Amino acid sequence: MLKKLVLIVLTIIAIPLIVAVFTENSYEVERSVIINKPKEKVFNYIKYLKNQNFYSKWAQMDPNMLKTYRGIDGQVGFVSAWNSEKEDVGAGEQEIIAIDEGYRIDFELRFLKPFKSTDPAFMVTEAVDDNTTKVVWGFSGHMDYPMNLMLLFIDFEQVIGDDLQTGLNNLKAILD
Repeated sequence: MLKKLVLIVLTIIAIPLIVAVFTENSYEVERSVIINKPKEKVFNYIKYLKNQNFYSKWAQMDPNMLKTYRGIDGQVGFVSAWNSEKEDVGAGEQEIIAIDEGYRIDFELRFLKPFKSTDPAFMVTEAVDDNTTKVVWGFSGHMDYPMNLMLLFIDFEQVIGDDLQTGLNNLKAILD
C-alpha cells in the first residue's frame, strides 16, 4: 500500500513537470493607440522615463513607492528604479538601452521582487499623418522551466496587454 501511495505521489509530481517541458516559455505583448499630435511631440514626451509616472498603470499602482533615478532622462543609460511594499508592484528598475531618435525607445526591465526577471520592452511612434501618431508599446517575457507551466493557466498576453493599453489610453488623454 505504501508503495502505491509513493507511486501516486510521484506521478502527481511528474506529470506537471513533463507538461512543462513541452510548454512555451516566453510571450510577447503589444498594444497601440492613436494620438492626435505630431510624431515629434509624442516621441519627445515618451522618451523621458519620468513621464511614465503620469501614464503607466504600473507607476500609479502605489503612490507611496520609492522612486529613484540615475543618469540623464531621455538618454541611453538612464535608469528609473522603484521599490514598493505592495507585492503586486515589488521592486525593480527600467533602463533605456537604445534610442532611435524620433521613432523608437528600447528598455530593459529588471524585476527584483517579488520575483527576479530581466525582460525587454519598447515604445515606437509612427506618423499616421502630419498631426496623428500611432504609439506601440511592447513587452516580451520569459519564464524558466518549470515556472513556464504558469503560462498554461494565466493569460499573460491579456493581463499585461490590458495594463499596457491602460497606460496608452492614459498617454492619449494627456497628449490629445
